[in-house]
Amino acid sequence: MRSGGQLAAARPPLRAALCLAPALVILVAGFQRRWMSDDGHIYVRTVRQILAGHGPVFNAGERAESSTGTLWQWLLVLAGLPGADIASAAVYGGLLLTSAGFALAAWGAVRLHGGGGAQADGGAARPRDPRLLLPLGALVPIALPPVWDFATSGLETGLATCWIGGAWLLLVARPRSLATAFVLGLGPLVRPDLALVSAVFLGAQWLIARPSLRAALAGAAAAGALPVAYEIFRMGYYGHLMPLPGVTKEASQSLWGRGLHYLGDFAGPYLLWVPTLFVLAALLPAGRAGFARLAEFTGFAEPCGGSSGTPSVPLVPALAPVLAGALCWAYVIKVGGDFMHARMFLPGLLLLLLPVFLVPATRAWTAAVVGVGVWAVVCAAVLRIEYEGRIGPGGVADERGVYVRQNAAAHPVHHTFGGYRQNAAYAREVRAAGRAGASALFLSRTRLDAASPSVTGFYATLGLNGTAVPLDGAALDPIGLAYPLAAHSERLAHRRVGHDKWLPDAWIVADRGGGLPAGMDPARVAAARRALGCGPLAELRAATRAPLTPRRFLLNVSGAFERTSFRFPNDPLRAERQMCGSAGAP
Repeated sequence: MRSGGQLAAARPPLRAALCLAPALVILVAGFQRRWMSDDGHIYVRTVRQILAGHGPVFNAGERAESSTGTLWQWLLVLAGLPGADIASAAVYGGLLLTSAGFALAAWGAVRLHGGGGAQADGGAARPRDPRLLLPLGALVPIALPPVWDFATSGLETGLATCWIGGAWLLLVARPRSLATAFVLGLGPLVRPDLALVSAVFLGAQWLIARPSLRAALAGAAAAGALPVAYEIFRMGYYGHLMPLPGVTKEASQSLWGRGLHYLGDFAGPYLLWVPTLFVLAALLPAGRAGFARLAEFTGFAEPCGGSSGTPSVPLVPALAPVLAGALCWAYVIKVGGDFMHARMFLPGLLLLLLPVFLVPATRAWTAAVVGVGVWAVVCAAVLRIEYEGRIGPGGVADERGVYVRQNAAAHPVHHTFGGYRQNAAYAREVRAAGRAGASALFLSRTRLDAASPSVTGFYATLGLNGTAVPLDGAALDPIGLAYPLAAHSERLAHRRVGHDKWLPDAWIVADRGGGLPAGMDPARVAAARRALGCGPLAELRAATRAPLTPRRFLLNVSGAFERTSFRFPNDPLRAERQMCGSAGAP
């Protein structure tokens, strides 16, 4: 038989395999379902504009921040500098980052459960735990089809997964490092809502390290330097406090009922209560011995059966991701969820599972692993949403399935919309006009005269529109993801989540068109034109289109709060009265 020393010596290769196994599984699963979302192509156009020298904008001549994930946008710029295809870089780069995030999460669990992580009191590293570790929390995301889908998609989800895994590992293993504080502070640049995670993790770092005042100030400076600098740039350059999608989706409002429906749409089909019960059963077993094990897990007591030499799990790094994940889920529910099935819950799910991503092979944990493993097999094999490939109840969509069907391709990266004639026809017409150097305004598929010398396309599928419209043209959307005028319009009731802004065509003709199209009320167009020259609407246009002089930058900074909160009526006649007063009324 092997001695304890021989057993401990054999553990490093096994633990390395445990760290890599979840990462390899999600790498394979994500590759098999690789795809690019239309919103991913929104990033692609902005990156193309940067590489073309037009700046971080969606349309040349209008400073609008359409990229929710700031760091993801600039990573794609780096990928595009050597001439790589940006869409492919977004898909495969996102997959690699997702896989890396799973490996980092597993490594963090190894360090948490006695793998040499630092003590909270500043003492020496804890001794290594010779026990075997088993995957528990890792089984949950591996079994979920939405995790496979958003391992790619071209969005910032892969970067968020990698940042969460890496930030937690640093919190567990190197809580006193300024580099750790710097990484923990990057959350709002990964996604604005991940500022919640940064705040919790930075608070946990302070509780673990208990730094002096000087060290605490240095840590705060390291954590805030890049996010604060970029926020000042954002306010001065774009004139807003947040990316434009946050304005159009009204990130500060509360839609609890819609958010709870979004939670049910995720948790219900995959029976997420089943793994939850198994984990809770292992954490909270009945009886005195169970409470002793809980105390051991949370770090309130010495290890049960103290002769084993097994170290306890420190409380703060174990509970910090749970608190952060709960706050992330609460925020998603508060704002009403999203239109992509499960997407917005995935970062919070990973956070909630981090402390039990891998667990020691005790009797209680082994039983939980077996139970969750059975659920994982069933979930991966048969549990699915009822609206696969379609838009489901409440406007929530199987986003990947929708684009697989619309493109008639198993892995749509560069969208052709071969299965959706309306989108394909629109793209052909706009591209033909761009190649011809024409001056045209496309309202859906209706071609009109344009005020600008280039092509302007107004279409709800913004990634498609941005791909079809030349970089010197204007790709606009009625929802307002990249069009400030639409983003600041009032929200419409009873519309699809994430699509409840819709700017009428009269505003587009007033803003970008030349002649009046047949059938459009000239009074409404005239009212829209007058409203655009009055009050906050005129200031919004100046903030996003006027030359960026030092004075304009300072005006943008000073007015960013008021400008971000400004909304105007969709109806041009009402907007004219509100913006211009009674003197402007017809």
